[in-house]
Amino acid sequence: MGGMNDGTSGAPGPATCYRHRDRITHLRCSRCGRHICAECSRDSPVGQRCPECAGVTTRVVPARSIRSGITPAVLVIILISVAAYLAQRVNAQFTIDYAHITPAVSAGEWWRVITATFLHSTGSIVHILFNMYALYLFGPYIERQAGTGRFVALYLASAVVGGVAFQYMAEGAAVGASGAIFGLFGAVLVGTYPLRHTPAGAARFRQLLLLLAINLALPLLVRGIAWEAHVGGLVAGMLIVLAWQRIPPGPNADLVRTLVPSALLLVGVLAVFVA
Repeated sequence: MGGMNDGTSGAPGPATCYRHRDRITHLRCSRCGRHICAECSRDSPVGQRCPECAGVTTRVVPARSIRSGITPAVLVIILISVAAYLAQRVNAQFTIDYAHITPAVSAGEWWRVITATFLHSTGSIVHILFNMYALYLFGPYIERQAGTGRFVALYLASAVVGGVAFQYMAEGAAVGASGAIFGLFGAVLVGTYPLRHTPAGAARFRQLLLLLAINLALPLLVRGIAWEAHVGGLVAGMLIVLAWQRIPPGPNADLVRTLVPSALLLVGVLAVFVA
């Protein structure tokens, strides 16, 4: 972080927001490095950004006041998941053909690690409702901040890493988007961590921790939940965003951010082959 003041003489001392010189802050824009206060901060999966780097140049809008609708990739994922669920209800063989079944994956059907992400338990509609609600809640926020391509890569990489964890640590069959959803949890958790000392950031951070605690505790209360996929997806999402936050600004920064989850996705698929 250093001891330099953005927009000041460069002498050591407390840093001030480059837009509000009377506000001392320790936050920096993850893209340009300028100091920003909580009001100017735009929280994103790749760290906090100033209004200019976040694409907001006309007026200051606190991040907590932004409300966005559904985004393209999130909509497509929901539609595919719902269509797959209906196919499962009509034909039970559809689940058998595309679920994550550990012996089948070990036999070479690696693609099941991905296809299982779009299937859900037909025993209770709560399974798909919860996952799609979580996707609707967190997905658009991440997709807008990271971009559609990087969001899809993060989603699939988290799903695959969750599947790899299940493949190595468990045995049987699993379906559901929980690994990918926990990847989104991990992404938002790491993305909002720098704002934990601000009122809005602290509130969001506490909400995420509570949500994670509840979901991680569910396997202890309800049998049959693939907690391995949850943990694997969570770790994947956190690692991806941690890597994003450490990529220095530059003309190739966005390309490198796309390669990070893509590389993890490839490593996950290769790990399935090894299994």
